[in-house]
Amino acid sequence: MTRAAAVCSLVLGLGFGLPGAFGAWYYARNGEVWTFLGFLTYSEGPFERWGIPTSTALLVGFVAVCAAEVVVGVLLWSDATIALWLAVALLPIELVFWIGFALPFGPLLGLARTALVVAILVSGE
Repeated sequence: MTRAAAVCSLVLGLGFGLPGAFGAWYYARNGEVWTFLGFLTYSEGPFERWGIPTSTALLVGFVAVCAAEVVVGVLLWSDATIALWLAVALLPIELVFWIGFALPFGPLLGLARTALVVAILVSGE
C-alpha cells in the first residue's frame, strides 16, 4: 500500500508540477496564462471567481506544493515514517490549489493516496 501511495504522490507532483513550472515561466515571460491544446491551463477557475487572479506568485506557489508532493512520494517509497504524516498534512494545501485551478484529477488521486495512507496508519504497517 505504501508503494501505491508513493506512486499517487509522484504522479500528482510531477504530473501537475512540470506543466505548472512551464505555466509559471510562460506567465512570467508573457503576462498571460499558457494555453494547452486550446484550453487555458490555470485560469477561469474558482480562484478567479473568489477574486484571486492568476499570477506568477500563485503559480510558483502551486509548483512548490507539487515539489513537496514529489518529496512525499520519495519518502513514501523509501518507507520513511514521517512521510505518512506529511502526506496527510499536505492534502488540505493541495486541495486548495486543485479546486482553485479546477484540476479534476488532483482531488481524486490525492484522496486515493490519503485513503491508502490512512489505511497504513490504521493497520500499523
